[in-house]
Amino acid sequence: MKQEKVFASWSGGKDGCLALYRAMKQGKDVRFLANTVSEDGKRSRSHGVRASVIKKQAEAMGIPIVQQPTADDDYEARFIEMIEGFKREGVTGGVFGDIDFNAHREWIERVCKKAGVTPYLPLWLEDQSKLMEEFIGAGFKSVVIAVKSEFFGQEALGRVVDKEFLDYLKGMGRGVTVCGEAGEYHTLVIDGPIFKKRLAIAKSEKVTRGEHHFLEILEMETLDK
Repeated sequence: MKQEKVFASWSGGKDGCLALYRAMKQGKDVRFLANTVSEDGKRSRSHGVRASVIKKQAEAMGIPIVQQPTADDDYEARFIEMIEGFKREGVTGGVFGDIDFNAHREWIERVCKKAGVTPYLPLWLEDQSKLMEEFIGAGFKSVVIAVKSEFFGQEALGRVVDKEFLDYLKGMGRGVTVCGEAGEYHTLVIDGPIFKKRLAIAKSEKVTRGEHHFLEILEMETLDK
């Protein structure tokens, strides 16, 4: 049976990674990672991570990445343009890590329809605690790289997403979702079963911009597993 060629929407975090992992296990052929970056190409649009860090991540997994420059006023048009490029390479579907944000699902369905590809949301409406347990249990390793200051202090930056962190999140209450689906925190995956190499943060600093604290990754190492 011929594998369907797909792309995976990619910001570097755990949810998109788990969706990608599931798609692979379902037999889909993930040909590209789709990452939107700032107009100057220096930072990922989603979490402000340096584009070079996301590129190293893709290299560690061995999956080609397309980093599409976008601006606020042309984001959707550039995203569709990127998908159309994938389609010319035989891609017929896209994998997204969204869990329960309806407005974004509607956006995904609209842009995929315009580009003529099928959207797949493997995690949609699943229990967030179980998704986190699946991610950790599969052997993925990720670290917290951004947090909303109303919920977390800078000490949360750099924490490994493990069972202890999951228990910590469950005990917080105050409207914090376990997967951070409302943007409470963001992660960067540095190792796991789909990684050919593992990553290590060699140099970083903690900074605050607006209402968020960030782990600014200055140097990233690629290591043998």
